[in-house]
Amino acid sequence: MTDMFSLKGKVAWVTGASYGIGFSFAKAFHKAGAVIVFNDRGQEQVDKGLAAYKAEGIPARGYVCDVTDEAAVNATAALIEKEVGVVDILVNNAGIIKRVPMTEMSAAEFRQVVDVDLNAPFIVAKAVIPSMIKKGAGKIINVCSMMSELGRETVSAYAAAKGGLKMLTKNIASEYGEYNIQCNGIGPGYIETPQTAPLREKQADGSRHPFDQFIIAKTPAARWGKPEDLEGPAVFLASAASDFVNGHILYVDGGILAYIGKQP
Repeated sequence: MTDMFSLKGKVAWVTGASYGIGFSFAKAFHKAGAVIVFNDRGQEQVDKGLAAYKAEGIPARGYVCDVTDEAAVNATAALIEKEVGVVDILVNNAGIIKRVPMTEMSAAEFRQVVDVDLNAPFIVAKAVIPSMIKKGAGKIINVCSMMSELGRETVSAYAAAKGGLKMLTKNIASEYGEYNIQCNGIGPGYIETPQTAPLREKQADGSRHPFDQFIIAKTPAARWGKPEDLEGPAVFLASAASDFVNGHILYVDGGILAYIGKQP
């Protein structure tokens, strides 16, 4: 059973994994035996990421690459294959969100979110699939969102992109499953990260932040997720244990999507 979840000798490329959830995925893959490769948009971000991996004892390789730039992605994919090996596991993690009411959002802002959150996963997946086909195996994990299923105020571009990413995931599975390539999505719920810390701070009167109260009330688990909660599901989707799981979105959300909420 342990061998089914082993990633020993596998090359895992996690985009935008200098910090945050992507960093958690990479740590989990390292624990399972994978060789870690990541990218970020600038050298400064890559250097910070390398320092963070070094502090964790992880010998990661970092590359400067803008995932929305097809030429840069193709060059980076070729360089990774030359210097590290064929990418066995791709995690399309890089993403952005702009919280702007739809009628106040410019078309350019909308396009930027879609470019990073939907076009980029298409570009990066397209760059690694040919070598996966030649090798006869591959795992692609797209980081989806609860907004792949739900709408919410101010996130029209993000929800549209993540909904599209859900369907791109299903289509990659449909188109390349015969080559032993599995493409699945992982949909994190609300996770405790430095970025969400302000939303969890106690108020001056000792009460929970209003958004914190909202999330706790909507989550059957009655808590925020921790980065570690994503590790097992990510390793499952990257390992042989999921070889007959394809086109699936695995939501790691403490039950939010299953819950209508308490009656007022």
